[in-house]
Amino acid sequence: MSETASSELRAVRIAGSPHDMGLALGRAGRAAVHDVLCPLDYWAAVTDPAHDAAVARMATRTKAIFPWIYQELQGLADGLGLPFRQVMAWNCRGDLMSNVPDGCTTVQFPGDVPVIAHNEDGLPEFRGHAFMIDAAPLDTPEFTAVCYPGSIPGHTFAMTGAGLVQAVNNLRLRDVSPQIPRMVVGRAVLACGSVGDALDMLSRENQCGGFHFTLAQVGDGVIHSIEFGGGAAVCRQIDTPSAHANHALYLDLPHGQSVTQSSADRQKRATDLIEGGIRDALAILRDAGGQGLPIHRCQPDDPDHENTLATAVIRVEKDGLSWEIYDQRSTQPVHARGTPAR
Repeated sequence: MSETASSELRAVRIAGSPHDMGLALGRAGRAAVHDVLCPLDYWAAVTDPAHDAAVARMATRTKAIFPWIYQELQGLADGLGLPFRQVMAWNCRGDLMSNVPDGCTTVQFPGDVPVIAHNEDGLPEFRGHAFMIDAAPLDTPEFTAVCYPGSIPGHTFAMTGAGLVQAVNNLRLRDVSPQIPRMVVGRAVLACGSVGDALDMLSRENQCGGFHFTLAQVGDGVIHSIEFGGGAAVCRQIDTPSAHANHALYLDLPHGQSVTQSSADRQKRATDLIEGGIRDALAILRDAGGQGLPIHRCQPDDPDHENTLATAVIRVEKDGLSWEIYDQRSTQPVHARGTPAR
């Protein structure tokens, strides 16, 4: 990973066993979690003991199905210097509650060189505290991802040594009875050797809160759009330029979902720009026009309490991945790389 400009997204390198990886993540985000996150009402709501039974149930299934992710979460808690119960709950936040501040917009351009571009929208308080990790796990592909303090990777955007691209959007599904954290499922995708393996896993492990994944892989040539959660998963191949915000477009929703005004406005504006012929993914994700709330979110009074913290433009080349990462205001990439798949 190379830095090409002064960045709000510092680079952190982690490696080793799952516990070692989690420990390094915890240490990288410890100050921000204690100083910024723990005082927030969101932290108190998610870590409330009222959720203990659901958190314990999801922790048990995580340990049974993905023991290495359970170990990573244990290391994360150790690195943060916080009780495991609280850290586990925070990493179950979208399964426990549908109104947590995890936003995002993804642009999908199929073609000879597919492009996946993504705005990572999160707590405004995390501006300057989110970070890029270059990770070298012992037994699974290396990967690069953006991370929030206190969270495992796999729920923002990432690129792996297997040539896999992942971009993730929050879906606010109602009345879910979660058995496994959606963020654990997202983390597991980063360990997959192929997009087929990832799709197979999502067809099995979806009794969780809602996510939308955009997935692609070097050599596959297809952009896959997957909405899952609440015990269901639907995958579609993207054949025309498209965009996806923070509500499900085709997933069966027996209990419905919450569609915020921001998500509705961003979906409409991005779709309008694409249908108007715009093919510059960065221009779409930096757009602040339209009649409603903007795609590029920098407003201190954002109604969802989310701001754009990072933007990725990722190209799935014939022989590897190339990408540029921008922070909230940068006009030039703050991180960039061409990564041959291996």
